[in-house]
Amino acid sequence: MERVLYHIVAFWVVAVWGVTFVFTKLLLMDGLTAAQIFVLRFIVAYVLLLGYSLTQKRFRLMAGSWKDELLMVSLGVTGGSLYFLTENSAMIYTTTTNTSLIVCLCPLFAALLVALFYRSERLHGIQIVGTLIAAVGVVVVVLNGQFVLHLSPLGDALAFAACLCWAMYSLLMIPATRRYNTVFITRKVFFYGLLSMIPYFLIRTEEASFFNSSILQFFNLKTTTLLNLLFLGCVASMLCFLTWNWVMKKLGAVVVTNYVYFNPVTTVIFAWLMLSERITIYFIIGTILILAGMYLCNKRVESAKL
Repeated sequence: MERVLYHIVAFWVVAVWGVTFVFTKLLLMDGLTAAQIFVLRFIVAYVLLLGYSLTQKRFRLMAGSWKDELLMVSLGVTGGSLYFLTENSAMIYTTTTNTSLIVCLCPLFAALLVALFYRSERLHGIQIVGTLIAAVGVVVVVLNGQFVLHLSPLGDALAFAACLCWAMYSLLMIPATRRYNTVFITRKVFFYGLLSMIPYFLIRTEEASFFNSSILQFFNLKTTTLLNLLFLGCVASMLCFLTWNWVMKKLGAVVVTNYVYFNPVTTVIFAWLMLSERITIYFIIGTILILAGMYLCNKRVESAKL
């Protein structure tokens, strides 16, 4: 019964992340840049999580060794700054379809990376078939019957870089979760994600001016803008990263990362509910393939646990 709960939590996180594209788009329309949105949402998440950590008796500031601290730095970069910058920048140079398709295929690359380093985490037989079926389902959902991709070397390369970043994040989470608790790891991800943005703002000084002018500028934002930022910071960042890292510790990196396949499904459903966008037969077929693939993959995992 507990494992069922873990799977429900993983699906919930992906569902929330699936709708963040809409909130991010609204913030972009309000005049914020992708980098500014990332920093603001991570600041909100970090402050809240730091406040919670300080109330705990066993507050830990640093990792147990400099190697483990470097591991936390790597998690902050791959799951934070570099991932968000490459994903958001990709949509400037290529289509949203290309970006979504490439990024959402990261479970394939995550499985390959993990298999190279951890024999116990390797996919076997029906698991491989399951993840390939789910990947085909993602292609069907994203393309939606329009089998035309507009190639853009720079944009597609950035999307692929984002895909590899999240796959690397999944790989690095395995040793991290074995030695540290979820709250500590997540707090470090936020901290180093923010810290690693400094070089970017040193180059893009025009974007940094938003933070240099006055702290009051943040509170002068529109109410809807503030609410969107609070949702991204409190729910999509702090709560979702916490639960994602926790469930990854419980189910394993490969199984949890496979839930990324559901990302475009939840995005389409949200667009149907909130924006009255039409659900097509391709979406239904793709969703069935994703569900079937996930069932086959998880069935092999569950049987191995018995």
